[in-house]
Amino acid sequence: MASGMVWGLRCFQFSKCWCAVFIKGNCVNVDYCKAWKIMAEESKDAESVSPEKLLIDNPSSFQFHAAYLAYSDSFDRTSNPESRKRLNESILALQQGQIDFSTFYRNISQFRSEDSFQHDYGRAVIKTQRKREWRRKTQKHERIVRHKK
Repeated sequence: MASGMVWGLRCFQFSKCWCAVFIKGNCVNVDYCKAWKIMAEESKDAESVSPEKLLIDNPSSFQFHAAYLAYSDSFDRTSNPESRKRLNESILALQQGQIDFSTFYRNISQFRSEDSFQHDYGRAVIKTQRKREWRRKTQKHERIVRHKK
């Protein structure tokens, strides 16, 4: 459709919508009513494939709020529709009281990333080195600098 002339025709005899499209010099007839239905079905399939994040947070309950934050973080990090569906099912079951908090965390543990468990706590990292290694490195560096001149 980018390069070519497009026009639409309404066929009253069959009550269908047709569109003739020239693509790279070839004329292609398209039943755009049927195409519209196919696109609508595909969009419904796409919506059902990609579940959305549930907004059921309860800040007044500390335990549920913490569980919802874990769910939300896991949901944002995963892109697999099946995983997202299982996360949604777990948080709904927790909200409805079908499972307890330990079961919920056990269910979502596979979706949580390991780097979220690594905490820095603001500590400085100290690299150690043996005195002999330090002497060898400094002597090598001095030798390189001396001979570069």
